[in-house]
This record gives sequence, C-alpha cells and structure tokens, in this order.
Amino acid sequence: MASEAVRYSTVSGVATLTMSQVATRNALTPELMAGIVSGLDRATADPGARVVVLTHDGPVFCAGADLRQGRASATVLPEVLAALQDCPRPVVARIAGACLGGGLGLATACDLSIASEEIRLGFSEVRLGVAPAIVSVVCLPKLRRGDALEAMLTGERMTAARAAEVGLITRAVPAGELDAAVAAVVVALRAGAPEALAATKRMIYASAGAAGGRDAAFAEMARLSERLFAGEEAAEGRDAFREKRPPAWAGPAGPGGRD
Repeated sequence: MASEAVRYSTVSGVATLTMSQVATRNALTPELMAGIVSGLDRATADPGARVVVLTHDGPVFCAGADLRQGRASATVLPEVLAALQDCPRPVVARIAGACLGGGLGLATACDLSIASEEIRLGFSEVRLGVAPAIVSVVCLPKLRRGDALEAMLTGERMTAARAAEVGLITRAVPAGELDAAVAAVVVALRAGAPEALAATKRMIYASAGAAGGRDAAFAEMARLSERLFAGEEAAEGRDAFREKRPPAWAGPAGPGGRD
C-alpha cells in the first residue's frame, strides 16, 4: 500500500515524507509514486503543515524507474513531478543516498534539495536502453545545454558537488552536516508567509516556462518513454542489468572508464 511505501509524519509544522521501500532501493514503483502524491495532498490539506521534506530510508534515495514496470513509471511519474512543483508548500529533498535516473528527476523537481557530499547522482537511462525523457521536463530548465549533454549522454555518475554546480540540486554538504543544513532551510522557509510562499512558487515556475507547456511536454515525453521501454534496446538493458553483465551495445571501458 502507498502508506507502507511512503511514511507520513508531521512535527512542528514540517510534513515529512519518507520513502521506505528499501528492498527495491526506493525505485519508482507504482506504490511509492502513489505514496508521494498522497503525502503531498495530505500536506496541502493540513493548514498546520508549512514545509514538506522528502527523504528516505536505506542507503539509496531513489534508484529510478522500476525496471519491472517501466511503462507504469512513464504513466505515473509525470503526475509525481507535477505534484512536487504544484504543491503550495515548499518541498525540500533530503538526499543521503544515491540518486539515479528518475530519482534524480524526483530530487530536481523539489523546490530545494540538499545532498550529502558522499553520494553520487546521475542519469543512467542510456545505459539501460532508454532516455531520461520524462525527467527532462523538470531537469532541462535547470541545466545549461552543455551540462545536459554531458550528464545525459554519458550516463556517468557525478558527485553531489558537481550536481549542485550545474544546478540539479541546491547544495552539497558533508554527511555529518546534512540534517542541520536541512533544518536551517526549513527554519528559513517557515519565516515566510504561507500564501506568499505558494504564490512565489507559482510565479517562479510560470516564469521559467514550467507551468504553461509542462503538461504537454510531460505527455510527449511519456509517449517517447513508453516507446523506448517497449523496444529491443530496453529489453537488452533490463536483461543485462538483471544478469549483471554489460549490454550488447557496450564497448570496452576506455582509460578512466567503467564497465
């Protein structure tokens, strides 16, 4: 059930959504995505909830699409990313573990995101025979084209400091300072008036072009994602991932490269 995939709690005006599907590395299962949307709806309906924090159990923030149900992710993920941006409460991602593919899109869709310096983030989709189609709608507005090309075409994992440098996340801090950094941001956000904060979110996303054309972009990217997930390369990518081997299209790792 969604409530088991994402725990909801409130303390002192902070609604915390904790992704708790540790066995699947918090992959974007239908249950986890439904849990996030449900939690955001609950926080929106609670006048005492002033800020939302999205965090996780286990060593992985989010491993991205559930490869067993890739097409399901393509259908539901746009709703999740839109819900994060449309929530009238500021949403802060607390990232203490790896953040890959759709998981990086999840972090980027949050208003503010703070990560431990020790973690790695990246768009792994091309190495699995698909494309970061849906998450591109929320990620590309934050990236220079050159940074987008490097991150999305190579599939290489980047440091949290690099992710902050290119704008995918807000800040990278030492692991021991993560909770204090998140708490400081929450305090700053709670100093703002609730209606003013909601209006400011709408203003920023509208001025960035994320509101007007976002839904059409999500629909187009969902169609692309479904087509790629149904293709031969995606099938090979899933088989290779499951069998822990390089996919057929992968050449040998060059100097400094990785298998």
